[in-house]
Amino acid sequence: MSDDVRERYFALIDRIVEITLKGQIRSKEQVYQMLVDEIESETGEVFESCLDERQREVQHQIDNGLQAATATRRQRALKTIQGEWERWQKENRVSAAIASATQQILAAPPEERLLAVVKIIDPNRSHPLTLEQLQQLAKALQQLPKFDPTLSEQLQQVASGIARGIQAWQRLEGDLVSWMYERGSIGFSGTPGQNGPWSLWGKLVKSPFSQQVFETLALEQSLAAFAAKPRDLDVASWIELAVILQCLQRGLVQFFDQRVYAAKLGAKLSISTFLTFAVIWSLLANGFNQRGSTRVYGDGCFQVALQILRTFSQREYFPLYGGIFASFTGRYLRDTLSYLDEPLRQAEGTQEKARILTLIGYSRRAQGAYQEAIAFHQQALEISQQAGDRICEVANYNHLSRICVAQKNYSEAINYSQRALILGRQTGDKLGEANALANLGYSEVLQARQQDQIEPEIYDSAIRYLQQGLSLSEQLAERQSQALCLSSLGIAYVITDQAQTAIQYLSQGLQTAQFSGDLYLQGLNLAYLAEAYYNLGDREQAIFTGSLGMYLLEQIGATEWRQPAGLLSIVQGQIGTEVFLQTLLQNRAKIIPIIGVDGYDHIPQLLERYRQS
Repeated sequence: MSDDVRERYFALIDRIVEITLKGQIRSKEQVYQMLVDEIESETGEVFESCLDERQREVQHQIDNGLQAATATRRQRALKTIQGEWERWQKENRVSAAIASATQQILAAPPEERLLAVVKIIDPNRSHPLTLEQLQQLAKALQQLPKFDPTLSEQLQQVASGIARGIQAWQRLEGDLVSWMYERGSIGFSGTPGQNGPWSLWGKLVKSPFSQQVFETLALEQSLAAFAAKPRDLDVASWIELAVILQCLQRGLVQFFDQRVYAAKLGAKLSISTFLTFAVIWSLLANGFNQRGSTRVYGDGCFQVALQILRTFSQREYFPLYGGIFASFTGRYLRDTLSYLDEPLRQAEGTQEKARILTLIGYSRRAQGAYQEAIAFHQQALEISQQAGDRICEVANYNHLSRICVAQKNYSEAINYSQRALILGRQTGDKLGEANALANLGYSEVLQARQQDQIEPEIYDSAIRYLQQGLSLSEQLAERQSQALCLSSLGIAYVITDQAQTAIQYLSQGLQTAQFSGDLYLQGLNLAYLAEAYYNLGDREQAIFTGSLGMYLLEQIGATEWRQPAGLLSIVQGQIGTEVFLQTLLQNRAKIIPIIGVDGYDHIPQLLERYRQS
């Protein structure tokens, strides 16, 4: 900033002090008005620096006994200025923020102007702009002098996109949650084109691009394929969609967070909302980046996805131990969580990044991509250690333990779970400790079976760890960890040929996993329930639970779907195809409410696919 501005502000401060000493200031309002008349919003920092310097000078005089009486009066005058300056800052923060945002957009190179807008609407800013302030920004951009026709056109596109987005949200706001009550569904999935909010919202927006996005979501078609198609897309339409989706996401999360009477259900739905909208933007980015001409839109989509994830990672209910596959996942989202890796490549090694990587690592493990999952968790572990996020560090030790179990590397699984247990107890992380106990007991049971150890005390010791983990998770009332502990105990009892006891724990684990919304644990419990029932000779229940487990695990891409498929194939071979299908038909009324008619019809197809593989 030029010396002229500093000299002018020093002169203003000195003038106010002098007329104060002369008794010519009648009220603080007079001082405030002088500041309003003289200070320019874009140079407020310069004034603050000048005022601070004058205050230090006077304090130095007082400390050294120089003109003590006059210096004290000057200090009082400067404190008056300081108070009115703080008032000026508060009352002019909005105009200053709009001026700053306008300057950022103007200063950005033409090819980066869209990304500048994305940064301005970022909810993670220390003082994010409200919708009213965004409207003021749009007006400010429209009123700028039109010296450069190209620049003016770009600014008009930005202003139009913001204004249209806010107008669209005002039309949508009244139907933010109405679809839940009218259609009896609280998820985004259902019958393509009918259930969920997308079709309803698509009818309320006017932009063809936004309408097409909502229609694609409603029909559960590929967003990546939609974005990859050649089309005439302008900046205004992209920004309009960004404003609409940001308002929808923020409104839904706020609505669910306020469900005090059902806080855990509200948290579950908020988690699902964050993930759903992050995936939407990641899929759009994936599609736009397939064509060079739309790469700028792809970069913008990645940045929005990253903003959502960063906001999500700061919530107290961020699921370090799962919760990915909850109610806001239609079939169009299957296997798309891997896309969330893309925006993270653009992020620095922050604590938020470690937590997001933990979440993605869990999803990749559930889908059988063990090496990818290990890479995510190892990176998250390193970042969390550097950031001092011990809770996240413990979580990643626990997740690595579970991956080692899946790879049948039980000694390493025990090692990771012991490290998680020690660190969890050292830091007072009870949730991490509960998961570590579950992993330790689970790993020891499987290791004992692998080594053909038959001593009951070995299994008894491992099961005690599992019981301790369950007891601790129940004290914490943390459903995800309870589901893991119950599932692990049930599997341990299946392995130790205690089928009746296994069924008790697996049934409880299934109910708890259903509440937490974790389809992976639901499918796993059902798969082992099928084994337990088979061991007891109850083939009908084995067919019922095995079919559900097979379908749920296959739907999320989990490789474990083959386990119940193998068991069902054995049963079918024992009783014959006709009796098997008749038994399945007898359970149709119980199966359809869980996985729908399409899911029921898909069961024989999955079995055929298993036999042919």
